[in-house]
Amino acid sequence: MVFITEESIKEFQTLMEEIAQPLKKTFQNVHQGYPTGTLIRFLKARDGNVSKAHKMLVDSLNWRIQNEIDDILTKPIIPTDLYRGLRDSYLMGMSGYSKEGLPVIAIGVGLSMFDKASIHYYVQSHIQMNEYRDRVILPSATKKFGRHISTCIKVLDMTGLKLSALNHIKITTVLSTIDDLNYPEKTDTYFIVNAPYIFSACWKVVRPLLQERTRKKVQVLSGSGRDELLKIMDYASLPHFCKKEGSSSSRYSRNGTYDDCFSLDHSFHQQLYNYTKDQAELLEADALIKQGSFHVDFPEPDPEGAKIAQTIETEFQRLGNGNQNGVSNSLCGIKINAD
Repeated sequence: MVFITEESIKEFQTLMEEIAQPLKKTFQNVHQGYPTGTLIRFLKARDGNVSKAHKMLVDSLNWRIQNEIDDILTKPIIPTDLYRGLRDSYLMGMSGYSKEGLPVIAIGVGLSMFDKASIHYYVQSHIQMNEYRDRVILPSATKKFGRHISTCIKVLDMTGLKLSALNHIKITTVLSTIDDLNYPEKTDTYFIVNAPYIFSACWKVVRPLLQERTRKKVQVLSGSGRDELLKIMDYASLPHFCKKEGSSSSRYSRNGTYDDCFSLDHSFHQQLYNYTKDQAELLEADALIKQGSFHVDFPEPDPEGAKIAQTIETEFQRLGNGNQNGVSNSLCGIKINAD
């Protein structure tokens, strides 16, 4: 376990005081009033090594400037039908909060097809969800629950895993690498649910490759995980795929609201999408007129991430040779990563 000392934090703070003003400006959007907590996250991501954590953070801040990440929430994806297609093919949303106030992020790993648009739109949407979480959701949760909340819980639905998802290796690796390098230590716990039997075989191969701090975050639950998840969140905050054992839940909740948090019709995505359009209008931007994706430079995966991806791909191919219903490489997309 990495232990972050006061001395290392102070050393990191001193180094950050020397960075250029543009980097300090974008750093404000990153730390949202909690710079020390942000430094600790990057230190954890580099096992307490101040020099490596400093380089990682400065590289991330330069990435933000070069790709105009601070403005990405003023770039709505239009037309609406295109955004709906993204939501239908990249299954990710927010279903509620844990009892401790952590946002519950749901991801449909097995059924995400990434087949409705170019990779650039999926990257744009992914970063927008990250930025909306960090700039809007987490500050709101901090205020609502009366304590600093800087992490989330992720519930990963493995329903529908197929070997054909190996075709998604490029995009899922890009998304996970963006998270690893720019949004480290943002996930408190990964809960894996609805995992097929064959998942255990793959997990045995991948688990030893993960860093200890990451392994400790992962919990593979039985079935839909409903009973275990209800210990840490209310029924209303359960992702829709966890609400009924052995079958898909209704798209509507008990009070008649739309329950599928992956859908554009869900309140989370409605609020996020409307937020980007409102921000564009406030800046009198022409984002609502022009079409085209917001291109972001794709970072190279670190050696550890590349090794994990290669191991997963090799194992799935081996499993696929003996079982045509083998688990998919979408696991690289969740990347049970160090974020």
